[in-house]
Amino acid sequence: MQRARCRSASLIVVTLVAIVVAGSLLLLASNNPPDRIPSYVAWTPETIAAASRGDAFRGMLLAKRCDHCHGAEGFSAEAYIPNLVGIDKLAIWKQLEDFRSHKRLSRAMGPIADSLSPRDVSDVVAYYAKLPAFADPQDNRIFPQAQPDSTHAATASRLISFGDGVRGIPSCQACHGPVAYRPGVPSLATQNAVYVLNQLEAFASQSRANDINMPMRTIAGLLTEDERRALAEYYGAGLGLEPASLTAPK
Repeated sequence: MQRARCRSASLIVVTLVAIVVAGSLLLLASNNPPDRIPSYVAWTPETIAAASRGDAFRGMLLAKRCDHCHGAEGFSAEAYIPNLVGIDKLAIWKQLEDFRSHKRLSRAMGPIADSLSPRDVSDVVAYYAKLPAFADPQDNRIFPQAQPDSTHAATASRLISFGDGVRGIPSCQACHGPVAYRPGVPSLATQNAVYVLNQLEAFASQSRANDINMPMRTIAGLLTEDERRALAEYYGAGLGLEPASLTAPK
């Protein structure tokens, strides 16, 4: 009888231990959410064709609703709102698709992107991709902004041309191009400084996470706050239109 009682007590203890371990594992799993898919966009021949077949004239008509924020001719009057002029169509298309799928979050852009059909998206990006960047009396641009001080200009020029090998930071121009433009990549050639800074900060904090394979989250997180500001000021001043080696302080 005594043995039976001991055996029963042992079973109870083992069961309690198993329950505790299982509960701990569940708690551990709940603290480690599954990896977030950054974007549903996959660059296939089909998606590239969809992004490239837009009607720019129809896109011009649709873009009238965008003028209030992004400005006539694609230049915004507010430094925190992006200029859309001359950005490669694949780059704009991906961002609109990410807004539509809510992989890039914005209280302003989310509802607007939701209202666009796939054809609308292709037409709008075709329009903005064709807009010229030269001055136009009809636009209300604030670009370019003030020139950075010499310290910030030197910091930005170094990072754009060479990156920082010690920290594993590639040069900005490796992706964004030597004159801040490359097909398929967001152009920084005519972008507002505050918008650039806000996006770098969002990537660094991972509140923006729609970069496939995390290049911008990784790089922005490795940059210091002062370096992020220097890069934003540099591009916002229009210096990205020239090779960084020509704009570095002598």
